[in-house]
Amino acid sequence: MALLSLTPLLLLALLCLYARLRGHDVYAALLEGAEKGLRLTLDLSPALVLLFALIYALRASGLSDYLGSLAAPLLRRLGVPEETALLMLLRPLSGSGALAAATELIERFGADSLIGRTAAVMIGSSETTFYVIAVYFSAAGVRETRWAIPAALCADLACFLSAAWICRLLWS
Repeated sequence: MALLSLTPLLLLALLCLYARLRGHDVYAALLEGAEKGLRLTLDLSPALVLLFALIYALRASGLSDYLGSLAAPLLRRLGVPEETALLMLLRPLSGSGALAAATELIERFGADSLIGRTAAVMIGSSETTFYVIAVYFSAAGVRETRWAIPAALCADLACFLSAAWICRLLWS
């Protein structure tokens, strides 16, 4: 068991030894990587600060609850538990917000309920779309997302609908 916990450290030591034997300056490479990481963090910071502020404003304004109540009739027709509306609204924006919504659903309805299982499958099969786009597009220097956001949101919708369908098929 102790060897298993040392595995990452042993792998890193072996990689450093291998690189050194091949004539590479390991310390300089580590410094260069750290510098690039810090530069990337600085480049991503404005997009992330804006994204987090928008998420907070959405939740604090009550707009997410209002949109969820508007979507409830459509969700019912599609066979999606309407209680998961807030989760579906938050998931593309905030992983922690969606996790909080899923946790609340699981606590309220139970982990073995259809709603709890649907929430768990939804959160596990979808992505925090806007966070991923902000991080990767900022890192790559892409300013025009074109069809990436609509395509990613369609993929999220497909995840939510298929999660509800699969859960209903397996546990109803």
